[in-house]
Amino acid sequence: MHTYTTGCLICGKPLTYFNPATVFSCKICGHKAEANAACEDGHYICDQCHAQDGYTYITNYTIEAKVKNPILIATDLMKNKLINMHGPEHHYLVVAALLSAYKNAGGKIELTECLQLARQRAKNVPGGICGLWGSCGAAIGAGIFISVVTSATPLSEQEWSLANLMTSQCLADISRNGGPRCCKRNTYISLLRAIMFIKEHLDIEMEAANRVDCTFFYRNNSCRKESCLFYPKI
Repeated sequence: MHTYTTGCLICGKPLTYFNPATVFSCKICGHKAEANAACEDGHYICDQCHAQDGYTYITNYTIEAKVKNPILIATDLMKNKLINMHGPEHHYLVVAALLSAYKNAGGKIELTECLQLARQRAKNVPGGICGLWGSCGAAIGAGIFISVVTSATPLSEQEWSLANLMTSQCLADISRNGGPRCCKRNTYISLLRAIMFIKEHLDIEMEAANRVDCTFFYRNNSCRKESCLFYPKI
């Protein structure tokens, strides 16, 4: 487990984003890579080191979860200290929460096998692409879910369309709520859209709470507070 779960995982200081990308050595594994972000003191953590402990926890938790509500699953996962405030582990978290709730709601899948596929795909979605590529990883995670459960490939027809439609609808919802980035907010937005999409297109009805109140805002220095859909109404 890292010392900090927000900002720099080494020292806790804020991250700085810059262009063009610069070559850094990961402070945990030593791997060298081009990156667009490091903390104020120059600490860089690669995506794999940032998320690896979280990946294992997400897999183990979602295999054992018994509820049909992916929001509840995701919230419980995000409460754990292995899941940082922001980071690429949320890309897998979205898929895993959906797969688990889908299975519990009657979806005919082999959960462990689907989680393995989802993890392989989600770990290749870089952190920070919401701003750098214009494509949030939480939305891509919802698209990965559709791809996994429908066995979509680049040569599929209807399955290919559904996977891309799922991602696009999540991205539209995320963009309407505005920036700056928040992995918790975008996770909730993607899951809420996915619940409706799955009912309409896959005929599986999962559960969702009438209202989602975020309990993570105090850890987010860039929280939009009352401007966010999920900021608690007191």
